[in-house]
Amino acid sequence: MGLRDLLFGKMIDRRIAAYQNDLVTRHCDEVQNIYRTMRGWRHDYHNHIQTLLALAGDEEKTREYLLRLNEDLTQVDAVLKTGNVMVDAILNSKLSLIRSKGIEANAKAVVPPELSVSEIDLCVVIGNLLDNAMEACLRQPEGEARFIRVFLGVMKKQLYLSVSNSMGGTAQKSGGRYLSSKNSATHGFGLLRVDRIAEKYGGCVNRQSEEGVFATELLLPL
Repeated sequence: MGLRDLLFGKMIDRRIAAYQNDLVTRHCDEVQNIYRTMRGWRHDYHNHIQTLLALAGDEEKTREYLLRLNEDLTQVDAVLKTGNVMVDAILNSKLSLIRSKGIEANAKAVVPPELSVSEIDLCVVIGNLLDNAMEACLRQPEGEARFIRVFLGVMKKQLYLSVSNSMGGTAQKSGGRYLSSKNSATHGFGLLRVDRIAEKYGGCVNRQSEEGVFATELLLPL
């Protein structure tokens, strides 16, 4: 192995290590956000118990309080259930983190019981697309509306995934490929992984950008 090959190999190793460290950091952020949400629920639950104890003996007021509590609970964002446990985990953790950043997130997802793509590859694609969408939203100027929309389902006997997000301006292209708006070599690995997984299963990726909106569509054969 020549010196040039050795240096190139070390450079790739550093980039992969940086990319893996970035993934670990993201995962920790998502878990910490879930813990914060759970602590909030615990605090609220404790307050509700104290209130009900104070109302004990007054049946009418207790009933009114329980009815109001029931209305509040129905307004809490429901956990997304797609029919696939691994996809549930990645989607709910990402959406929880996205919403904690003040980004409006809407998602509809149904995963068929039989998949040709591995669950791990599908989760990698979903995770990378949502990470990119969140980063684009966070780079928008303060005060602008930030949103992410996700759809996952079956379309014409193919698994169809669509992720669209708000962004500042229009994405730049070079050689037919959209450029990452983040000057990071590791960030590009995420985009490349999505493309490679689509190629692996004979699928296709379509990216479109209009003023203020970026969308990615992925089709994978079933």
